[in-house]
Amino acid sequence: MTDVLLRGGRPWGQAGPADLLIRDGVIHRSAPALDAPGARVIDITGQLVLPGLVEAHCHLDKTLYGGAWVPHSADDTLSGRIGNDLARRAELGIPSVARIVTLLERMSAHGTVAVRTHTDIDPAAGLRGVEAVRAAAAQVPVDVRQVAFPQHGLLTNPGTAELLEDALAGGSSGPGGVDAVGGLDPAGIDRDPVRHLDLIFGLAERHGAHLDIHLHDGGSLGAWELELITERTRVLGLGGRVTVSHAYALGQIDDAHAGRLADGFAAAGVAVATAAVYSFPLPPVKRLRAAGVTVACGHDGIRDLWGPYGSGDMLERAMHLAYRSTFRGDADIELALEAATYGGARALGLAGYGLAEGDRADLVVVPAGGGAEAVVVHPPRTLVMKDGAVLHN
Repeated sequence: MTDVLLRGGRPWGQAGPADLLIRDGVIHRSAPALDAPGARVIDITGQLVLPGLVEAHCHLDKTLYGGAWVPHSADDTLSGRIGNDLARRAELGIPSVARIVTLLERMSAHGTVAVRTHTDIDPAAGLRGVEAVRAAAAQVPVDVRQVAFPQHGLLTNPGTAELLEDALAGGSSGPGGVDAVGGLDPAGIDRDPVRHLDLIFGLAERHGAHLDIHLHDGGSLGAWELELITERTRVLGLGGRVTVSHAYALGQIDDAHAGRLADGFAAAGVAVATAAVYSFPLPPVKRLRAAGVTVACGHDGIRDLWGPYGSGDMLERAMHLAYRSTFRGDADIELALEAATYGGARALGLAGYGLAEGDRADLVVVPAGGGAEAVVVHPPRTLVMKDGAVLHN
């Protein structure tokens, strides 16, 4: 692989401009005015260099992206969206490898280098979604990691638990591997939070997998479930491998209660992922980060039967997170950018991620004066690099 010298950029979070010498897929040197005979030189003077963007929560298998426009047909309830999804997925050819590839290509062009996607698993669909995502991931240079997700219930949908086991047994190796098990509203959907958590934590422990739980249950009920999740993570020693997605309850309880939960997450190693969609309750990002909790973000659904929105651009998604969090100052806005980069990388367990020497050369360059401007403006990407290869320039 030919060395690449990125000349004159400003790595995010570093004191000043630096050249980046890329060799063998990693950042080999980072310093001003580097000399690199024989390297391909790309002038990015004055532009902001970010680590590759991380989409920490989406549903690739359900996407309608790249196909004909499909008017939204579900009502506004969770049960209504689930029912609409079940009723129409065969009619619309879900999952579609071609549409997943189109979306992943768009994500890559926007600078996304890693994706965690929650793939529907139930007796009717079997593992078709897992297979479709694997096939698509093999065609696009994005690190795709699947969560085996019981979208339509676990305890209430006999046969689903066995399919989750099969998906995890298929392994995480290769593009699009399954490296996590999901959960869904242990109380609100399955009506038995203790048994639900017993099952999914048991799967994660047996298979050495990550765990990512959708938790829409709100108020005191959701807060209680968050306590159960925190306690199990601590007792089983699964810190750094457990994420709660959405966690609406955190945005509905009082500050003191949210603070206690945040301290518990930090101590146990529980991450929070948010999509900042519509007007659904938003976790208190600033409070969580102050407590040391990993916060990640993603799109959730992208042009699917659950909603017609989503572009695949994680800088745009970070803007939504910052806006809905009422962040105005640069330091606060950059918390949203952190969620779309380092926070997502920590939640997914990405090794060698960042802008330091020795880190993987997964990079995105934008014409912006700083991280806050990159979020607010989400300008065109002038360069995207994955494992040292220039993908878009």
